[in-house]
Parts: sequence; structure tokens; C-alpha cells
Amino acid sequence: MNKYLTLLSVLILLISCETNENKMTLTGNVKGLKKGTLFLQKIEGSLLITIDSVSVNGSSSFSFSETVLEPEIYYLYVRLENGFLNDDRIAFFAEANPININTTLTNFAVDAKITGSNNQEKYKIYNKIIDRYSDRNLELIEQSFQARKQGNDSLANQLSISQNSILAKKYLATISFALSNKDFEIAPYLMVSLVNDTKIYYLDSVYNNLSPKIKDSKYGKDLESLIQSRKKLDN
Repeated sequence: MNKYLTLLSVLILLISCETNENKMTLTGNVKGLKKGTLFLQKIEGSLLITIDSVSVNGSSSFSFSETVLEPEIYYLYVRLENGFLNDDRIAFFAEANPININTTLTNFAVDAKITGSNNQEKYKIYNKIIDRYSDRNLELIEQSFQARKQGNDSLANQLSISQNSILAKKYLATISFALSNKDFEIAPYLMVSLVNDTKIYYLDSVYNNLSPKIKDSKYGKDLESLIQSRKKLDN
């Protein structure tokens, strides 16, 4: 009898350890949030689904516990008791780690400070790189608008060419970042979500350089499927 009890205890311990290894504990604080609901969401197929929710009433702190089998983009969404926000959803890389998100109700997504996720740290670095191109593109859009407003079509056309050049550089920067981070899930994620219409050569280059573990991940498989679909269309 003792022998069976021992085996059962070991089995329970192993199951517990496996569960804990895949557990994400998400905690945080939304400064200024007095009453509302926070939703933890992710994409399933082509649908955005809610996995869990917590009500906030007085305290602006929150906590979620969720099984995360592999790094994947999740969303933290806020719904107010009265009214709504335009800036109401935070995208972040969920991982089986303790993750913390601190933000404000005033600028829910923009002010978000996220720690605890390795892929999220890479995402921060990527966004800093890409922001330079995005800021320059906004400047060109404003200049082009003013040029057309003044009837200077020649200048507007030149600015349009510059915009296309910025977009090409942005794509190349994304591809380069993916190649430099082949051991992280963010690499295939960037390719399928941000530059999926780039040349197949670049999609192939990134996929072929991914580590075996990343090729077998959700986004690695998505990238493989994208390449196969693009090749079928081209044929």
C-alpha cells in the first residue's frame, strides 16, 4: 500500500512541476483605474478571444494566472464601467514567467511598461529601431500634405518617392532584426505579422536560419505555411 501511495505522490509532484513550468503569472497596476474590467486575450485562428477577466473596483492592481505553452502575443484589454478608451489594448509577448505590466488609464497602451518576458525585451529593442523610420515617415506625410495643399505636385511626388524608400528600409530593418534573433519566437512573428508581403527570398532566408526549436513554434509554423502559400500563388 505504501508503495502505491509513494508512486501516486511522485506522479502528482511531476504533474504539478510540469504545470508550474508552463505557468504565466501576470501582475500589474493601471494608475487611475477605479472601476472597470481587465481582459486577457489572444488570437485563436482568426478570432480574438478572451481567456480570463478580472474586475477592478477601488484597487488599480490586477493579477492573472494562465498556462502558456510557448511564447505568444497576448493582449490586455480594459473596459470601463462608464465610457470607453481609444487606447484600450496592450499587446505583449506572453511567456511562462512572472510578467509585470504597469501603465496608466490615460495612456493605457502607450505608457505600458512590461517586464519578465525575454521576447518582449527583444520587441522593445525592435520598436526603438523601427520608430526612427515611422517618425520620418510621419514627417514626410505632413510635408507631402502641405506640398499638395500649395499646389506643388513636383515636390509632393519627390516626397512620395522618399516615403517608398523609408518603407523599403523599414522592411529590411525588420528582416535584419529577425535574422539576428533566430533563437527567439519574435523572429518568425515579425515576418508573418509585419512583412508577410515581402519577397519570398527574404521569408525563406529567415525561416532557414531559425533554430529547430523556433521552427517548431507557433510562429515558426505560421511562417512555414506563409511561404508555402506564397509559392503556390507564384506558381
